[in-house]
Amino acid sequence: MSSTQNSCVLPENMLMEILSWLPLKEVVQLRCVSKVRNHLVSDPAFVKLHFQRSPKNTHILLTFVDTADDGAQDRNYAVICPIQDLLDNPSSTLETLHRNNRPFNRSYTVLGVCNGLVCLQDSSTEEVFSEYWFRIWNPAIRAMSKDSPHIRLRISDYKDVSWFRFGFGYDEWSDTYQVVFLDNNKNESQTLEVRVWSLGDTCWRNTLTCDPVPTGYGSPRTFGIFVSGTLNWLAFPKFYLDNSDEVKMNQLEIFSYHLKDETCRYFPMPDGILEVYVYGPEVEVLKGCLCLFHHYEYNLIIWLKREFNDEKSWSKLLTFSYQEYVNNEFPLELSIIWEDDEVLLLANTYIFRIMIE
Repeated sequence: MSSTQNSCVLPENMLMEILSWLPLKEVVQLRCVSKVRNHLVSDPAFVKLHFQRSPKNTHILLTFVDTADDGAQDRNYAVICPIQDLLDNPSSTLETLHRNNRPFNRSYTVLGVCNGLVCLQDSSTEEVFSEYWFRIWNPAIRAMSKDSPHIRLRISDYKDVSWFRFGFGYDEWSDTYQVVFLDNNKNESQTLEVRVWSLGDTCWRNTLTCDPVPTGYGSPRTFGIFVSGTLNWLAFPKFYLDNSDEVKMNQLEIFSYHLKDETCRYFPMPDGILEVYVYGPEVEVLKGCLCLFHHYEYNLIIWLKREFNDEKSWSKLLTFSYQEYVNNEFPLELSIIWEDDEVLLLANTYIFRIMIE
């Protein structure tokens, strides 16, 4: 009997099970072993399984633009940084951190992250049209998907670009990674059309039509926040675009789109929120829960929604006074990371951060 006949070949699902317990460094090395191993560790199912068995919230992904002084083209970078490095060095900057830079060839925007996979948004704008498309990136093994189908929009069809939004999420029921497009108030039609592209699909599909959802002119958070199988955006009153200085925090709502059911609903603001004018509100995800950030008199206030489907489960998590840190020349932008019982503040005007593990 030949050696080939005596050899034991494990089924792919069993091999995936075994390899999912390996450290990330060894998983990356498997890409160089063979095309078969490279295909296996690049499979979204393996990425998800390995992510579930890895330490959680151990790294953060920072993106920034390196502006050239000599007139050369700006370079866009992603930096993967262990959170523990930031906790051990509270005054860290991008220059002092030991980092692994990943330069991008294009000016990508990070749309979101699920199970260690990062969704990158790209775009181009001409005189009449804007186009948007997306790629799914695995920063651990430096693998990138092909472009999604393009969305082509006539600029004159929209009163303002704040009326269309994107989000990235994962539907556990269908085991698909999805980009959701809110096509909002096109030609002042007073309707919102929701379109979805799933990784591997060749086209976008329409899933829902409902009333328009003003998401706020100049809002810093333009993409949906993924929590509990839903994507969530801040929703402003319909009069917002004409009376932007008159909106108060208790007039906001959260528009939530359910990936599995392809339905939407609204959540109210927390009971007891100050009736103050809107300043820098954002929705985020913190400790696996939806949270709300807003500012009031040099205070950053954070609310946490501990039970996603319970409208009464909001609680105030933190009030941080930052008046002594404000720079008179530039506004101070703060991001919060909550690691176990330690709070980490990131302060920068041009850094975007997102959790990847």
